Amino acid sequence: MGYLFTSESVSEGHPDKIADQISDALLDHFLAFDPESKVACETLVTTGQVVLAGEVKSGTYLDVQSIARDVINTIGYTKGAYQFSGDSCGVISLIHEQSQDISQGVDRDTKEQQGAGDQGMMFGYATSETENYMPLALDISHKLMHTLAELRREADQISYLRPDAKAQVTIEYSDDNVPLRIDTIVISTQHDPFDKDDQVMLDRIKKDLLEILIPRVIAQLPESIQLLFNDDIKYHINPTGKFVIGGPHGDSGLTGRKIIVDTYGGKGAHGGGAFSGKDPSKVDRSAAYASRHIAKNLVAAGVADEILVQVSYAIGVVEPTSVFVNTYGSSKVDLTDGEIAAKVVELFDLRPFAIEERLKLRNPIYLETAAYGHMGKQPVTTTKVFESPYNGRVEREVELFTWEKLDYVDQVKEAFAQVEFAQK
Repeated sequence: MGYLFTSESVSEGHPDKIADQISDALLDHFLAFDPESKVACETLVTTGQVVLAGEVKSGTYLDVQSIARDVINTIGYTKGAYQFSGDSCGVISLIHEQSQDISQGVDRDTKEQQGAGDQGMMFGYATSETENYMPLALDISHKLMHTLAELRREADQISYLRPDAKAQVTIEYSDDNVPLRIDTIVISTQHDPFDKDDQVMLDRIKKDLLEILIPRVIAQLPESIQLLFNDDIKYHINPTGKFVIGGPHGDSGLTGRKIIVDTYGGKGAHGGGAFSGKDPSKVDRSAAYASRHIAKNLVAAGVADEILVQVSYAIGVVEPTSVFVNTYGSSKVDLTDGEIAAKVVELFDLRPFAIEERLKLRNPIYLETAAYGHMGKQPVTTTKVFESPYNGRVEREVELFTWEKLDYVDQVKEAFAQVEFAQK
């Protein structure tokens, strides 16, 4: 009889995402001035306060307070009425040097023999149901939040928006896993106080989001997905009513607390490790990106319509302890999932340093990942500028979202060229 599946996204002004962006901004600055930096930064935000903690091994020194304040102001927390502002909040740094017990397991005489920064399992996922090979409910949720932030900054149509927001999309699927229609959309957005009563305020917000936000999001989608929108969608707009108190004043925020938003919205799987604030020697991050890269290229090459890739590591050990592939019965080749996994091992070098090199991860590329998902974005080359009172000015040309490149499709097709395609 089919089923419903739901994913959510949050805005860049959500407290947890503020923390993620500060952590990744610090990481980017460390890598910009010392690409060999080892970084694990955590951030806590609450009313009027930011706390920075974690472990760093680097040849550079940063004004971490100024970096944190710049991120907060860029997001849009610039007013005293928010009870959290980049210009006035306190910033406490508790960052200290990385443990020697950890670094001795990672560092080697040759970079090629670099061990994994920790144990754990990491997952990558891809599906053919969207053009960017991402789960549809999550993709729409991200677009809702990113577009709402654009409208907040434009301020000519919806002038009362504040930075904190969340969205949730529920899609009805057929028994054959084909999306049939959008069942429910939930949007909660922080806003300025209104002069009139709460119901008038709520009616205005709902009208604006339905008449301005939703059409703009629909226009970004391919025609096949636009057809899933209809007049029967259940909309819940600010379902609790007034949402004036938000951001870190409404809820504290922590780095790494939105890992499902960051990845696949509950599709596939997640190993539990957060990404933001971690340099690529931490396989929680680098191997998750590598697994996405593998899964996306396999699906794009026609191996299967849906693929989950798992890799696992032991701390200080160079080679992964396992590689697993699940095609959910959607494989188009006459091989078992185990045989597909064996080909993955042949095609992709999953040693930590090899991942860093292949995906160019020792570059300051991480702030852009810290809101609206680490996966599914368009690879792009850009120039980033970093300034420091201690290190001067650095200008770096970098590639963002290298793990989203379809640069292994031809190699995958060649590896499977002698395999008969299964009759499905």
